[in-house]
Amino acid sequence: MDLDWRSFGREGGLFRRLRGAAGEAWGGYTWHPFVRGLSDGMLPLPAFRHYLIQDYLFLIHFARAKALAVVKGESLAAMRDKAKAVLAILDETKLHLQYCAEWGLDEAAVIATPETAETVSYTRWVLDRGLAGDILDLEVALAPCTVGYGEVALRILADPARLRDGNAYESWIAAYSSPDYQAMARAAAQRIDALGDSHGGEARFARLAADFAEAARLEQRFWQQGLDVAR
Repeated sequence: MDLDWRSFGREGGLFRRLRGAAGEAWGGYTWHPFVRGLSDGMLPLPAFRHYLIQDYLFLIHFARAKALAVVKGESLAAMRDKAKAVLAILDETKLHLQYCAEWGLDEAAVIATPETAETVSYTRWVLDRGLAGDILDLEVALAPCTVGYGEVALRILADPARLRDGNAYESWIAAYSSPDYQAMARAAAQRIDALGDSHGGEARFARLAADFAEAARLEQRFWQQGLDVAR
């Protein structure tokens, strides 16, 4: 497995250009204090529990956005791929609830929890970008989540301060550093590159870069909410 998080996408492709243009917004997301807490095991447990609940609620809307990608898909093959992705996310929600149960979070309580402002603002923004634009606009709004988590996991693996033994968050790290997830993250970056070629990414770069950076900032705020409730 390639452990270099800078290798997502191809050299000169749209994904790497978007990542580079995002600058501090991207770095602030993929190496947020919440992430560093996962790595060294010092993240307060209430922060992680809050994150788990909101991440489940996020997945529901992420599945809706992926379903929109079926509608916006540029080909039958793309529509089929996105349909599979929707089913995969819906299956993931079941696994997520099982994971929440391991942390003492009751399924009914998780489902009944209101979405926070951070969750609402991020998920509705993604849906809005998809409804207003084409498949490239939607995929650019989605990619920071999918690819970013792949990068987060690789950054943790490379962190000299990482706690391996006795880290309560090791199973989370293992999930996102797994070959399956890493392959999915790399495929998402490659898709951005391909759509950039076919859908005029160069001519639209300024708007796409603004959207990509905004998604990174929304991801930052999604991490931060956990730290805020743990104070």
